[in-house]
Amino acid sequence: MTSDAPSNGEGNAMKCISAAVPLGLLLLGMAVLFPLTAAAIELYSFQGEGGQIYYTNVPGPGHRKINPHVLRMRAKKKASVPRRTGMGPAAEQLEYDEAILSACEHFAVDPHLVRAVIKAESNFDPGARSPKGAIGLMQLMPNTAREMGVSDPLNPVENIFGGVGYLSQLLNSLNGDLPLALAAYNAGPQRVMNYNGIPPFRETRNYIERVLDYYEHFKGKDSL
Repeated sequence: MTSDAPSNGEGNAMKCISAAVPLGLLLLGMAVLFPLTAAAIELYSFQGEGGQIYYTNVPGPGHRKINPHVLRMRAKKKASVPRRTGMGPAAEQLEYDEAILSACEHFAVDPHLVRAVIKAESNFDPGARSPKGAIGLMQLMPNTAREMGVSDPLNPVENIFGGVGYLSQLLNSLNGDLPLALAAYNAGPQRVMNYNGIPPFRETRNYIERVLDYYEHFKGKDSL
């Protein structure tokens, strides 16, 4: 989230949603008005085949409502803060895998995608800061960090959980449209609404292409 365009922490209020807006963008507008933050979203757990526990925001038979704050805290306890080795981004990416996998399990996001976003945003530098104020591995803007319940965006585990939760929110709001969700992550959901699609910012378009390239790379290799 280091775009020259407005950040995802800006413009989180929308005055109206046109009835002509495509379904994905309509859902995004609802997310802008009523953010699916850790404090607001309703989560349910249920047991699948083989005893595997799954999480969803859809109620149903056998679905047990859970407290998302408790869920996040449990996951954080499992994913300890990685130790900096000074061995470079590839080695550090492996150190963050536990937190990435834990967050992706709970927010239903592909870990390869999260690695691609982190690579594009911060090159796996947990202390990265952008001129616009984005912080940490997933370059969370302060407002976004607060909305996602992140108290310390420089803490790699908190940053990953906040960023993955926010990315999941965008993907859900946009019916899984990955390029559009990445555009919203980079330029802000309000800009996606305003332009009824991917904003015409060169940095945003380059960002989408870069993340997708990294995504394909991570899907085919263990590290970058």
